[in-house]
Amino acid sequence: MANKMVAVVSLKDSYTVKPAEPTFNGRLALSEWDQIGTITHVPTIYFYRPSQDWIMREGDVLATLRDSLSRALVHFYPLAGRLCWIEGGRLEIECNSMGIQLIEAESKATLEDFGDFTSSPYLEYLEHLVPSVDYSSPIHELPLMLVQLTKFSCGGISISTSISHAVADGQSALHFVHEWARLARGEPVETAPFLDRTVLLAGGRNINNAAPAPRFDHQEFRHPPPLMGEPSAVQEERKKKTTVAFLKLTKTQVEKLKKTANESRFTEGRPYSRYETIAAHIWRSACKARGHLPEQPTAIGICVDSRSRMWPPLPQAYFGNATFDVIAAGRSGELASNPLGYVSSRIREAIQKVKDEYVRSAIDFLRNQPDLSRFQDLHALGRDEGPFYGNPNLGVISWLTLPMYGVDFGWGREIYMGPGPHDFDGDSLILPGHDGDGSVVVALCLQVAHMDAFKNFFYEAIAEP
Repeated sequence: MANKMVAVVSLKDSYTVKPAEPTFNGRLALSEWDQIGTITHVPTIYFYRPSQDWIMREGDVLATLRDSLSRALVHFYPLAGRLCWIEGGRLEIECNSMGIQLIEAESKATLEDFGDFTSSPYLEYLEHLVPSVDYSSPIHELPLMLVQLTKFSCGGISISTSISHAVADGQSALHFVHEWARLARGEPVETAPFLDRTVLLAGGRNINNAAPAPRFDHQEFRHPPPLMGEPSAVQEERKKKTTVAFLKLTKTQVEKLKKTANESRFTEGRPYSRYETIAAHIWRSACKARGHLPEQPTAIGICVDSRSRMWPPLPQAYFGNATFDVIAAGRSGELASNPLGYVSSRIREAIQKVKDEYVRSAIDFLRNQPDLSRFQDLHALGRDEGPFYGNPNLGVISWLTLPMYGVDFGWGREIYMGPGPHDFDGDSLILPGHDGDGSVVVALCLQVAHMDAFKNFFYEAIAEP
């Protein structure tokens, strides 16, 4: 089935979409947050069943998307520019209205072929439904956003986006998508983006005048621990074959995990959240599945939105990267042998660091670095010197509070929305269930050798009686 479908994917055309009106022309400074971690493109995808009326109007879907994209870029004009390298492994945006790429594709597959969008053949086919980015080209030639419209033989469609993480975090990317959809429906922009990145001290760095010294020890900027006993462990682990699984937790299973964690609490205050509980469960399960020695150091990367944690708070419409990565660390033996509440407490301790003075200290740390290259995950560009969150480590990102769903371009809400392909060991996302029933989905990438054991450990603790 998968091979049959791949063979009939065809790219019909490609268009450059530019802002509908003149916009700012010049360089836009990026904050330190924009320039570290993942600076490549992050893909997401939406599936729709337009009404027969839309299907019969040949070309209307494409025309609606092109026109509304062009008008959306007037407000979100940095997306129409290009990145450029400056000294010290740093980046700026050249706001030049070069535009984004819109790809039109067709497939003889049907939406029914993809089942519930969480298993084969969908996972094998997914990479053909999202725009591919040619990272062999110079960075100043790459569009900061690419869109692919794929029409299926049943009349269904998918709309996928790949947006540069150097320009927008998840909150900002979804802000753009929702406003784009409003314009497509004939409605005005509801909330204009806040584009002034100087609120996070973007630009103004003078190599002759150092920033203030950081006031905290920033463990998150050290490379995570390698696998013990292997001199070239990171390079070897990067090469190992990975696989992706979408693991569903019902509302009942989520509540059972939270109850288990909170019955063994190691901190005062409010009960552990869904994220603190599920991320802890993922971390423990991975330590067991990977067969670590008890003394193996391990770290989990945690992504925290700092918009409401700064003082004064950043505008919720801040367009850029306002997420802050922190680290919780431990040893595999202690994490696997202690109660779930103990592991949740390690995660909460890391999250609670993210306050105004800690974030500003981290900015000072980065502004004092002569070169940011070692803090950038450029593995997609063929460079391996950046941080690696594969075995024995993890990155667990929460989409639980993001406005992921309800994106209506005029032909109704999506029937499914999810992440694009991700094939890096240790990458994981926690997503809310699409039906709003309290369930969650864990999208996880692990080495093939570890996935079956992980599933066993993941589900055995929450097995229904």
